[in-house]
Amino acid sequence: MSVLVVGSVAFDSLKTPYGEAPEILGGAASYFSVAASFFTQVNLVAVVGDDFGEAQSSVFKDRPIDTTGIERASGRTFRWSGEYTGDMSEAKTLDTQLNVFESFAPKIPKKYLESDFVFLANIHPTLQLQVRDQLPDAKLVGLDTMNYWINGTPDELRRTLARVDLLVINDKEARMLAGIDNLRRAAAEVRKMGPRWLVVKRGEFGACLFTDDSIFFVPGYPLEEVHDPTGAGDTFAGGLMGHLTCTGDVSDRNLRRALVYGSVMASFAVEEFGLARLLRLTLDEIAQRFSEFKAMTHFDV
Repeated sequence: MSVLVVGSVAFDSLKTPYGEAPEILGGAASYFSVAASFFTQVNLVAVVGDDFGEAQSSVFKDRPIDTTGIERASGRTFRWSGEYTGDMSEAKTLDTQLNVFESFAPKIPKKYLESDFVFLANIHPTLQLQVRDQLPDAKLVGLDTMNYWINGTPDELRRTLARVDLLVINDKEARMLAGIDNLRRAAAEVRKMGPRWLVVKRGEFGACLFTDDSIFFVPGYPLEEVHDPTGAGDTFAGGLMGHLTCTGDVSDRNLRRALVYGSVMASFAVEEFGLARLLRLTLDEIAQRFSEFKAMTHFDV
């Protein structure tokens, strides 16, 4: 099985209390793809500019990530610059240059149309829906969005949410989307919009899975240092969707395991700047940290 991801590939310039990292490979689709590639084949759809070189391309080509769907356009690749201070729970955006990403219209290669699992990363909901329409037989379609689309394109977002199976957003976005402050009630309202499953990310406090019959919570991994939170949510989604794709199992039991794998992958991503930690991660390290999560949360009754 394979997972298709449609989203951004970018150059990030980051500043945190641990230092600075200029012009490093980033973007939602990049983090998602690298994380998911530890579990399954990834089909990547994105757009890059003339300045996207072999060093960046090799990050994908060295892994089970098919880059046929990366469009090369004339111009500069999407760029984002941000700074984290204090508890680093949220970045202050210093600069955004959409460049070739501004006119991005996803083109899905024919061979990708058989992807069993699909993740629509954070792009305009109309584009997400256009991609969704091309994969009517996908086993599971997941989606991410943000406050910009919740506030700016509510009707388009509602139409898209009605066509997806899994929504992955943070707690602020869930409350904003539902117009309800209480998270449990907000989750119920969001699920009425279409998604069968809702995953709510809560940063260092973990993540919650809301289904028809239950609520499942996984804590954040207690790290001594967080060097760079950029891409943690996309890495989380990559781990979650990667596990689901690898197993082909969308039962509530396996969704819980997928949530833990998402948290495992995100916990590694934040240990170093950008993709650096993920790029030298091993399967043994993933298995060890999964076991640690299990030990942290297990108790007898």
